Amino acid sequence: MIKIRQDISIGSNLRALRKKSGLTQKLVATKMQLLGCDINRSVYSRYEIGGLNIRVSDLIALRKIFDCRYDDFFDGLN
Repeated sequence: MIKIRQDISIGSNLRALRKKSGLTQKLVATKMQLLGCDINRSVYSRYEIGGLNIRVSDLIALRKIFDCRYDDFFDGLN
């Protein structure tokens, strides 16, 4: 498996959406698990700090959890 280096992080947007929703990282990870994502709080935390590339299936779940648009993940990025 080849790992692709992340060039732009959406972590700050994930954090802002999570906080706006009033959720903890652990609760987000639990909700993602209920939607079929293989994730835990530690992995989600790495998404927020930009230490891990996010999977598309996880973005789909997060859009449902945060009740947001996909554009919200990329807001302010060039």
